[in-house]
Amino acid sequence: MNDFKKSGCDIKDISTYTDNKLLYFLNLVYRGIITGYINSQQKPPVVFNGQCNFGYKISPWVNKIIPQIELIHSFNTFSYIRIPFLPFIRTTVMISKKRIEDHKEQYKRNKIPASFVERIQYIPNAISLPQNVSHKNDNGLTVLYVGRGTKEKRVEIIAEIARELRSDNTEFIKFEMLGDVTLAIDKKTHPFIKLHGNINDERLISEIYGRAHVLILTSTTEGFPLVIMEAMAHGCAILSTSVGDIPYHVKDGENGFLFSKREDEKLIINEAKEKITWLRDHRVELKRIEETNINYANHNFGIERFNKNYQDLFSSVKS
Repeated sequence: MNDFKKSGCDIKDISTYTDNKLLYFLNLVYRGIITGYINSQQKPPVVFNGQCNFGYKISPWVNKIIPQIELIHSFNTFSYIRIPFLPFIRTTVMISKKRIEDHKEQYKRNKIPASFVERIQYIPNAISLPQNVSHKNDNGLTVLYVGRGTKEKRVEIIAEIARELRSDNTEFIKFEMLGDVTLAIDKKTHPFIKLHGNINDERLISEIYGRAHVLILTSTTEGFPLVIMEAMAHGCAILSTSVGDIPYHVKDGENGFLFSKREDEKLIINEAKEKITWLRDHRVELKRIEETNINYANHNFGIERFNKNYQDLFSSVKS
């Protein structure tokens, strides 16, 4: 106690210090309990770590005959936290080709042996494909945004695109937004955008996608959004910034359009207006894109493929 007084600490500091020590002690005890449970299984399990700090901390104490797999869905602080624990990980699953390249560069910078690169396996996410996809209405054009209204999504750019197209007297173009965008869009000042808000009814969500002709994204960063998979499966053309894995799946002019710059917001607005009006006026091309994206989604995004990839992975680490 006297040492704390000499250092200028008050009772609150002492309490915080004591609480932290207790939490650390309990964390150590819990690591031992969980690791003991894993190691005591009669049939060796597979440990699957979804970027969990606790999972990494127990990895050195897991029996070496028990395979450990980690799932990496982005390049973030965990990309550095995990480095000391790589020797204990049998396979690293990544859901993004762009993030695989990011981690390869990180390994190279930190002189991590190439053998750890060989442990990386690409298994992209998947969706439940719609059973019946009806053809789009040829009257008008509906542009849809799906997602949050957070800063990196830049939903306000989409609102400005809608505003300018409306002020240009561009006919038969409607904008809709699915998800909570209240942080970025005020319903009173944007009456020309239909705001659906959060919806949990899968049938209703599918209907909204089914009516839309174009999915638009103006994000500064993405992995590979599930909303693009869902939109392509419903036959939407994709209009997006060229970020994350999006350019691996969206080919400019083939099944959508990619903005030429990510940071230039005015350029994005002008290019979006140009591409949206072009799609409205070229129905044959729009129909071709619709069919292309439905076929692409059926071949690449189905949950059956996803399940088989993981079944094969678990079988391989157990053998």
